[in-house]
Amino acid sequence: MYPNHHDMSGWDWFAASVGGVLFWALIITVAVLLYRSLAVGPQQPPTHVPPSPEQLLAERFARGEIDEEEYRRRMSVLDSDDVGLTKR
Repeated sequence: MYPNHHDMSGWDWFAASVGGVLFWALIITVAVLLYRSLAVGPQQPPTHVPPSPEQLLAERFARGEIDEEEYRRRMSVLDSDDVGLTKR
């Protein structure tokens, strides 16, 4: 059973003990990871909703790219029904 046909020495017991602990740790880790991946199910990627024209205009005004007069003028264009767009 053993190559030297004698009992296991202290180092043999130590190696067998550490090997056994590592083996079971590996088995438990694989089982936990497999359970987590199957229990959660497929995750949907977050859907990105593009900002509305009003939000983009408000962001430009907040950054100082346009002044208040330009902001109000462009908002009136967005709010008017003459451009053929419906307000959201």
